Amino acid sequence: MKIQTKYIGSVEVDQNETIEFPQGIPGFNAEREFILLDFPENPVFQIMQSVKNQQLAFIVTNPFHFRSDYDIDLDRSLVETLEIQQEGDVVILSILSLKDPFEKSTMNLQAPIVVNMTKRKGKQFITNKKDYSTREPLIAAASSKEKED
Repeated sequence: MKIQTKYIGSVEVDQNETIEFPQGIPGFNAEREFILLDFPENPVFQIMQSVKNQQLAFIVTNPFHFRSDYDIDLDRSLVETLEIQQEGDVVILSILSLKDPFEKSTMNLQAPIVVNMTKRKGKQFITNKKDYSTREPLIAAASSKEKED
């Protein structure tokens, strides 16, 4: 099917690749179907695009690219809702808030997007860890990861 996107225009997507958010996303409860698209020229970032609303798209990334010490515990309710059977089914994504200049950009580590890629179901999950912020500096996180490597 063909969809209109916020950032990259019209694209052809496979209906089987869409991700269902049974409860929507906080603040966008009516939007329940998204697709992950590769970000042009930068494989570290993706676009989580609403299938129905061209103007609703989030830039996301795997938080482990920036924080190897990132750790969340998925509660039983989330595991059941997303029908998670094994760890390999799960992809964790953080929503970015891009700023100008880019060095001021942040990522949300407090409420990651959890996706069961096998069942194609997702949910934004609010962690109970106090050491994570909704506005974690992206560059600071990348710098601390480089020091670890």
